[in-house]
Amino acid sequence: MRKLCLCLFSLLLTISLFPLLLKAKDDDFVRQPPRRVIFTHHDRSDSDPQQVHISLVGKDHMKVSWVTDSKHCSSLVEYGKESGKYNAKANGEHTSYKYFFYTSGKIHHVTIGPLEPSTTYFYRCGGSGPEFSFKTPPSTLPLDFVVVGDLGQTEWTNSTLDHIQSIDYDVLILPGDLSYADTHQPLWDSFGRIVEPYASRRPWMVTEGNHEVEIFPIIYPTGFKAYNARWPMPYQESGSTSNLYYSFEVAGTHVIMLGSYVEFDADSDQYKWLQADLAKIDRKKTPWVVALLHAPWYNTNTAHQGEGETMRLAMEELLYNAQVDLVFQGHVHAYERFTRVYNNKADPCGPIYITIGDGGNREGLALSFEDPASPLSLYREPSFGHGRLKMVNETHAFWGWHRNNDSNFVVKDQVWLQSLSSSKTCSKSVDQKITSPSTKDEL
Repeated sequence: MRKLCLCLFSLLLTISLFPLLLKAKDDDFVRQPPRRVIFTHHDRSDSDPQQVHISLVGKDHMKVSWVTDSKHCSSLVEYGKESGKYNAKANGEHTSYKYFFYTSGKIHHVTIGPLEPSTTYFYRCGGSGPEFSFKTPPSTLPLDFVVVGDLGQTEWTNSTLDHIQSIDYDVLILPGDLSYADTHQPLWDSFGRIVEPYASRRPWMVTEGNHEVEIFPIIYPTGFKAYNARWPMPYQESGSTSNLYYSFEVAGTHVIMLGSYVEFDADSDQYKWLQADLAKIDRKKTPWVVALLHAPWYNTNTAHQGEGETMRLAMEELLYNAQVDLVFQGHVHAYERFTRVYNNKADPCGPIYITIGDGGNREGLALSFEDPASPLSLYREPSFGHGRLKMVNETHAFWGWHRNNDSNFVVKDQVWLQSLSSSKTCSKSVDQKITSPSTKDEL
C-alpha cells in the first residue's frame, strides 16, 4: 500500500507541475520540462548502513552520517588509508525522530579524525556492510567547490549528480532545498539513498531552504525536525547555537551558511553570531569569503520576487563591510549571475550574487525574467545545471555554470574573479564603509 501511494504521489506531482517548453534565445537548446520524481528503495539488510554522507568538522575531522533500519546497530566507524585495512575507529551518537505516523530508522553520526589533507580514506559504518571511501580536501589552495541548489530527487537530479561526478572536486555546498520531502518523510530516506554514491565520497555542506521547514501548527511548530536529525552541520565549531546557520573554513576559504527561515534582524541570535563570525576572519590567512542563503537578495526572475528583501535589509551591510566575495542563492529555479552589488547599485567592492536554484527540483524551471533586463544582471538562464568554483590562489578564482543537457553538460557562463582582500580599490578595514559608486568590468 505504501509503495502504491508513493507511486501515485510521484505521478501526480509530475503531471501537475509539467510546464511548457521554452526555446533558448542564444542557441538551439530546447528548454526541458521537469522529469518524474524518483523514489529509491532500500535494497540492503536492516543492519547495513544506508544514506551515508559526510561533512567537514573543524580543520581535520569528518562527520560520517548514516541510517540503519535495525535499532541494534552500533554508531561505529572504522577507517584507514588502505582498502579493507582499518587501523582507526571512532564511536559516535545516534538519534531518531517521529513525524505523525512515520518513525525514522536509527540515524548515526560519528566524527572521525584527525585526518590528513588530500588523502583517500576507506571506511565502514557500524562494523558491517559495504566499504566506502572519501578524499579529504587540501589544506592549501587551489580548492574546488561544486555549488548546486534546490536539488530534489527527479531524473534531472540524477543528471545533475552524474555531471557533478564526472569531474573531480573537493567540497559540495548547497544553499537549501534538499529532498523536497515536504512532510512526506519517506522521501527523506529516498533522497539519502539517491545522493549516497556522491555524498559518501566528498563532504556535502548544506543550509536549509523552505522545503526543509516542515512546520505543522501546534504539533510541530518549530520545524526542521527531519533536517536537523539527518543533516547536522558543524555549527558549534563556529560558535553558532543553531544547526540552521554556521560557518566553516577550508583551504583559505571561509564559507558562511545563513538561514533564511530563522530570525535574522539586528536583535536576533543569527545576526549577532554573523557579526562575531565575520570579525574573526583573518583575510591574510583566509583571502576568500563566500556566503550561502536560500531566498535571494537579488533576483530579476519573476518567481519569488522580494522574498529575501527583509533579510537583505538586515544583513547586507555586514557582508559588504566584511568584503564577502560571493553570495550563492537558491529558491528561484533558474541560474542568474549579477555584477558586484551593494544596496541595489553596482559597486566594485560588493559581493557577486549568483542564483543557482536549478539542481533538479520537481517543480520545474522558473522560466520568466523581468524585461528589460537589469544592468546589474550579467547572465541569466532558466535551465537545470550546477556550478563549479575553483579558488586558484589567494587573489583569483574561476567560476563556471554548467547547463544540463540529456547526456552531457555545457559550460554556458564563466568568469574570472579577483578576491576583494587583494583589490587595491577595496583595501580597507572591516568596519570602514566605501561610498564610491564606480564600477568595473573586471569582477
